[in-house]
Amino acid sequence: MRRQTAPASTDPASPRWTLLPYSRGEAAMPLAQNWLANTFGGNAGEYAFERDAHGRPQLKRAALDCNWSHSGGHLLVVAGEALCVGADLESIRPRTNALAVARRFFAGEEIAWLEAREGSGRTALERAALEKDFLRLWCAKEAVLKAHGRGLAFGLHRLAFAEENETLFLQRCDAELGDPRDWRLCELLPAPGTLAAIAWRKG
Repeated sequence: MRRQTAPASTDPASPRWTLLPYSRGEAAMPLAQNWLANTFGGNAGEYAFERDAHGRPQLKRAALDCNWSHSGGHLLVVAGEALCVGADLESIRPRTNALAVARRFFAGEEIAWLEAREGSGRTALERAALEKDFLRLWCAKEAVLKAHGRGLAFGLHRLAFAEENETLFLQRCDAELGDPRDWRLCELLPAPGTLAAIAWRKG
């Protein structure tokens, strides 16, 4: 598959991302390091990582943050200067328990939104639409939590997204995540059969 690289938005201060071929069980870090060297200059060895107290890989290089996610045969890597960045990549597949999972882990207003989107839930199209919206929320929430550094352990219910003009935005969040208005989100369909989100704020 052809490599894809692009800014996450038209804002020059936004992060850059790429989608790389990935084999199950392959180490993601060397792939990320090679891409970082090609994108930001230098050689891969200059982009050393260490894990922070919560286990998140952190670049030792100052003022640059990097995160990645893999699903199926793809690796999504995102990086930005003077930013905190996070990414989540998921394969699009039937998720018949999507609403049950949302009711257990999501914020109340997100559950209400999904329930309203469900319709009768009797047709294949209605079920597919609900499952896609569930996956959009999951990717958005995980991307923010990975950028924050705590990941899913922080709690999916501690931040809530809403939709405006068919675009998700962070409506409210726990004080530890800062001001929701500081967060930016880019939703992606980076390859057929996949859905992803990139989240960032100033570091």
